Amino acid sequence: MLDIKDAKVAIPVVLIAGLFWSFGPYVVRHIDEANQVPWQYLFTRGIVIFTILNLFLYLEEGNEFLENYKKIGISGLIGGVGLGIAMISFIYSITNTSAAVTLLCLAAMPFITALLGFMFLKEEISTNVWVAIIIAAVGILIMAIDNTSKNTVLGLVFGLLSSVGFAVFSTTLRWKKETPKFTTVAIAGLFCCIFSGAMIIFNDLNFLSTGKNHALFATHGTLVCLGLILYSIGSKHIPAAELTLLSLTEVVGGIFWVWLPFLGINEIPSQSTVIGGFFIFLSIIYYSLIIRTNRRFIGLN
Repeated sequence: MLDIKDAKVAIPVVLIAGLFWSFGPYVVRHIDEANQVPWQYLFTRGIVIFTILNLFLYLEEGNEFLENYKKIGISGLIGGVGLGIAMISFIYSITNTSAAVTLLCLAAMPFITALLGFMFLKEEISTNVWVAIIIAAVGILIMAIDNTSKNTVLGLVFGLLSSVGFAVFSTTLRWKKETPKFTTVAIAGLFCCIFSGAMIIFNDLNFLSTGKNHALFATHGTLVCLGLILYSIGSKHIPAAELTLLSLTEVVGGIFWVWLPFLGINEIPSQSTVIGGFFIFLSIIYYSLIIRTNRRFIGLN
């Protein structure tokens, strides 16, 4: 299993994870009538995530990877369900409001994670990290100024719920070092698949959508999975609050991809969104420059 022992190496790993996730809104915007097929989307994406992760674990550990499911524990279950809820909430948020509003909700993750880490893991938050979080908060407030008119209550609620779910997952990554982290992510995919499958059956829906849609469902699942692998690897040497702060590249990139005209969406952000995004990016750069090696280590298996 890949092992990163230097926190300075873990920084770009988590940044790349955020970059993978940033393409999520762009992929969703290409889905035909995305608001009509959320459960089919979640069902397919859950299967893709569960399959890719178990294949990865099999290649790394052989049949012994099955033993990880016996060691998942309460922390792994809570983290998996939390991440599954984040996945489910994301699609309902992005299909009910603009990409900018959804991503602004996700940008609240560092604050929620910091609180959870402080409350349950007794993790201290350094002054430098608070400065970075404040810079990001300024960016979020600036971005929110001109986006309230586009927002819907439903999209906002699901966006915040997605942020909470991801914060729970981020915190449980550092709870118990014996918890098999990649298996926790696989549990999230399985939870997403089972829950959405139940909803499809309960609402008497069709499991199948168009060929184009299923290709996009699978593509997003692959991007999410690759990002989560990198995110989990990087978590070993970065406390929970800083971990989600670095992943804010998802917010900046997500708004950028749906804006670029030649990519076909051209969802133009307001001037305040561009300025606020710059502040968030600045907070990430600042943190990268002031990070010091974290002496708390957590096993990833």
